[in-house]
Amino acid sequence: MSPFELLEPATLAEAVALLEDEDTRAFSGGTALMLMMKAGVLRPKRLVSLRRLGLDRIEGGASLRVGAMTTLRALEKSEAVKRGWPVIPKMLRTLSNVRVRNVATVGGALAHADPHMDLPPLLAALGARVTINGERAMPVEELYAGYLENTLRRGEVITHVSIPAMGNGRAAYLKCTTRSADDWPAVGVAVVLGQEERIFVCAATDRPTRIGGEKDIADLPIEGDLHGSAEYKRQLLKVYLKRAMHEARNASH
Repeated sequence: MSPFELLEPATLAEAVALLEDEDTRAFSGGTALMLMMKAGVLRPKRLVSLRRLGLDRIEGGASLRVGAMTTLRALEKSEAVKRGWPVIPKMLRTLSNVRVRNVATVGGALAHADPHMDLPPLLAALGARVTINGERAMPVEELYAGYLENTLRRGEVITHVSIPAMGNGRAAYLKCTTRSADDWPAVGVAVVLGQEERIFVCAATDRPTRIGGEKDIADLPIEGDLHGSAEYKRQLLKVYLKRAMHEARNASH
């Protein structure tokens, strides 16, 4: 791994200014970034730590506001999240392992833009929005441009995520892993049923992708990889969509 300088700004404005440099990357949990640096995929000269910016709070109420530096484990254990959005901790219990969830952050999981991640499709189905630099907001699904490509501009970081109340809505997230249970999924399906039906798929596509139902799967551009061929994943999606719809219909409020 190439040597780098670690910077720890005390304010968001300072962090944003530092990130304007093209040889600088934001550092949150580092679970994916460090692997990519060790593999030589990324060689930043400077990392800007976001840990001192106060972005690790969870605020419940009519809606949920989650700071970008909140760890996945903290999100999983939050009583406010369990009460109002029980599908989130249920999904997180199947995401990798506790060691990773203790370090990985919400903002990092979203910004990394790996289509195999479980959190982005579920948050997209829940109608969540990300706020950039504390100012600009967008739906979670608009954060993605393709495989490992997000739409953040230089000098931009995710500061928090806002998730609307579920009300009487019901939700489910299911995934199929072809190896161990905590491995990357071959397919993932997030379903939210309420006034509006929202279905997002992941892992089979190069980004979280919204579909209208099983009729859309036939024409969906599927990405084959080590977890399965495109046609195998297409069949898996049909099966797991039916299961996810059934689970959502039978979920408690």
